[in-house]
Amino acid sequence: MARKYIDCREFPSDTNCTVTIAADTEQELMEVAVQHAVSVHGQRDTPEFRQEVKGIMHDGRPPE
Repeated sequence: MARKYIDCREFPSDTNCTVTIAADTEQELMEVAVQHAVSVHGQRDTPEFRQEVKGIMHDGRPPE
């Protein structure tokens, strides 16, 4: 199973967030990333937003 990650720097925000989130499954990564986006960035959890999040998921481990 390939690890997946999201780098918040790839998603435009007013806060210039530098958080990177990684997980072993797409589902787990999606849930944590959406929770982060809602609580920190004020996003709304919608199907359209989840599609945007899915579009910035990467396979592997984040670069250091």
